[in-house]
Amino acid sequence: MTEKILARAAGRDHVRPGDEVEARPDFVISYDFPGYTDVFFREAREEFGVDRVSKPERFVLFIDHMVPAASPKEEELHRGTRAWGAAQGVPVHERKGIGHQVSAELGYATPGAFVVHFDGHVSQLGAFGVYAFGARKGVLEAYVSETMALRVPPTVKIVVTGTLQPGVMARDVFHHLVRVMGPSSCAFKAVELAGPVIDAMSLEGRQTICGQAMFLGASTMLIAPDARTLEWTRDRAKLDLEPVHPDPDAVYERVVTVDVSALEPIVVVPPSPANTRDLKDHVGLEVHTGYLGSCASGRLEDLRVAAEVLRGRQVKPGFQLNVVPTSQAIMAQAAREGLIETLVEAGAFVSSPTCDYCYGRIATMADGQRAVSTGTLNTPGRMGSVDSEIYICNAAVVAASAIEGRIADPRPYLAGAR
Repeated sequence: MTEKILARAAGRDHVRPGDEVEARPDFVISYDFPGYTDVFFREAREEFGVDRVSKPERFVLFIDHMVPAASPKEEELHRGTRAWGAAQGVPVHERKGIGHQVSAELGYATPGAFVVHFDGHVSQLGAFGVYAFGARKGVLEAYVSETMALRVPPTVKIVVTGTLQPGVMARDVFHHLVRVMGPSSCAFKAVELAGPVIDAMSLEGRQTICGQAMFLGASTMLIAPDARTLEWTRDRAKLDLEPVHPDPDAVYERVVTVDVSALEPIVVVPPSPANTRDLKDHVGLEVHTGYLGSCASGRLEDLRVAAEVLRGRQVKPGFQLNVVPTSQAIMAQAAREGLIETLVEAGAFVSSPTCDYCYGRIATMADGQRAVSTGTLNTPGRMGSVDSEIYICNAAVVAASAIEGRIADPRPYLAGAR
């Protein structure tokens, strides 16, 4: 899939791993962040003499960090982004949610497209058959030129087989892949994800897995678009592109098969996202706060399972449960379904969509505290004090742990409803 998408973007009949190409991104996605977009805007003009981007319809900006602004300096950054977008004719989407999710809702997740961002979590658009990767400072090249120089990566195919047990979610599947394969197993490679478990998985679950590709070392992860994908994108897609599928005789660097039939809920222990452990070995560990949100796990299926666990129950006194839906559209649908009401009545603090809980701007923990989290990272200081700890898990585990004030297995809370 990667080779087909990059061949089209480079104007070639075909490419092979290792080829150096000049490829034209279909979309250039960014969120405003100090040291990135403000630098891109300035250097494009001052260092390259580029006053206007070529074909502004290829660009989109999101204001999803530092929302709401907590200082004049933060608001000044947002004001600069708005002004640049208005001058360039580039859309700026503000307070609609986390850009990686909102970009999909707005149609930038067009199957077969080539998308670039400076944030690697854009790989979640691969759930829709998009080649999307984070190029860090290399995105500046896309601001000053129509094409980007890149090397075609080799592709690893991961086939996920078996049947998921109750209480096991996409988040568990991804971290199990890290445990089985290793955090550097796909370094600088593209990953194609396939198999019956992926076929049966929701689009939201696929986004969860693809968006974490970097923790396998991969540059991106893709899933061939199926009927559900094409139905979801049909009225949203911003380009008329032919969806891309791998050929039956496609050559991969390697093919790895992982059976998840015996997989139980997991927990990723600090201080590294590579430390996948069985949840059962950590049940009972005292925790003080919970975060349910992020571009990885704040979607409807996460809110639904959390509401199922919490319905008719209460968050333990003193425990802080912060719930942050991934987008305004998701939050609105959750409200229509009564999920927000259930979560609030249980004692959760529900916030409008923002990246701030995940990347550490809203630092919730003091020395010695522990969190259960669906955020993207568990490195020290990510949610407050460097002497606090973050345990990554699925949304059901966060909800069950909020009830008990200790890491808890959610399955007893789910059993009566299944």
